[in-house]
Amino acid sequence: MSEKLPSYIQMAKPNPPENRAPWYKNTAPTYAGIFLWFVFWSGMASGGAKFAGGTLSQGVGVALLGLVLSALICHFLFYKIPGLLGMKTGLPLYVVGSSTYGANGGFLMPGFLMGVLQFGWLGVNAFFASILLKPLFGQGDLVITQKIIAIVWAALAAFLGLKGIQYVAKVATYLPLIPFVILLVLLAKTLGGLGGFNAAELVQNAPSEAASALSVWGVIALCITYIVGFFATAGAAGVDFGTNSRDESDVNYGGIFGIALAIIFTGGAAILISAGGFGLTKIYALDPSNADFMSHIMGSQAIGKFMGLLLAIAAFPAACFSSFIAANSFKTTLPKVNPFVSVGIGALVSIILAVTGWAGQLLQVFTVIGASFGPICGAMVVDFWLSGKKWAGPREGWNLAGWISWAVGFVVGMAPLVGLFSVPAAPLVAFIVGAVLYYVLAKAGLESKTVSQR
Repeated sequence: MSEKLPSYIQMAKPNPPENRAPWYKNTAPTYAGIFLWFVFWSGMASGGAKFAGGTLSQGVGVALLGLVLSALICHFLFYKIPGLLGMKTGLPLYVVGSSTYGANGGFLMPGFLMGVLQFGWLGVNAFFASILLKPLFGQGDLVITQKIIAIVWAALAAFLGLKGIQYVAKVATYLPLIPFVILLVLLAKTLGGLGGFNAAELVQNAPSEAASALSVWGVIALCITYIVGFFATAGAAGVDFGTNSRDESDVNYGGIFGIALAIIFTGGAAILISAGGFGLTKIYALDPSNADFMSHIMGSQAIGKFMGLLLAIAAFPAACFSSFIAANSFKTTLPKVNPFVSVGIGALVSIILAVTGWAGQLLQVFTVIGASFGPICGAMVVDFWLSGKKWAGPREGWNLAGWISWAVGFVVGMAPLVGLFSVPAAPLVAFIVGAVLYYVLAKAGLESKTVSQR
């Protein structure tokens, strides 16, 4: 059997039970740190788009409903089965994926794709960090200053991700406390304005270039697109998180507290801060992390700038970890390529995304992420159930059931972005398409045999 397996599978060793720990020591705090990243919650009220009133256009209740539904989708559909696969096998994502995409195909999907998309995250991180940092260098637009900051930020993060991640990791454990405290402070400052919030008034105060306000279903679909799209890669990475879990209880509680409740807390706080801020000031502002907004709420421009600086500092380890994950992926899938070359090219792409501003189009970015990994998560879920709630093991060659389901799911997920047709809640629909197609194709005989089934 070993002769038919690629070296990346043969060399993989399960994480032993003695190296694992309770959910509250690994999975939950790590995932919670992802949602404390200001880029996630800063766009919660706007949904990463420019609809009048954003997710608040139908009131706080509808926005919170969309938030809760999205949090449950992330935990139960996108994370739990990958987490169980990691727990049961102790093996990383790129090995476990060889069941869904074949021993040869798993080399590229999802391992290499995960690495490639990390540079998209690095570009997003650099773009939004540069926005928070540019007020420290003066007044006005400071367009050139922002671009320079983004370039330096991405380049430094890529270098440290390659060579100095151990130093970043030493402080990264505590940095998520910064956005946690800032959210609590802003929430305390704005709660008094919730009684004065009026959704219709917010929509009327939207800038002239804003698109029409969304319906109730439109708000819920936007929440799902934004949150699930943001989470999709982290959902598939649940396999890697699961390798550190002792049992199914660890997987479940890690997701409930680290994903579902973390989404509800950070996203809910951002929604309430934006609504309360408008109720107090009547100023249309849907980004709680904006330095001007924080300055206005705190009553001090200096404090607002300082809070922005703190949020940027707290985000820097995430930029380094993106580069680190990408480097590991490339070392595995491109062993003959110098990591400095592969990561350097990826960092250059990140810089281009940041300086052109494309990385700042959050809804579009999250749509791409959701389209890429929604079908992966969907197919993995069905593969798990068809295999008797366990990992089937590597399948021969290129598993057509996996690849076809991914290709169709990706096209469906990308359709609204490229103007093919409208797909509400596209990352969720991409997941469903990937899951249904994998089931149909597997039953039709297009699922490769496992390597041991000669």
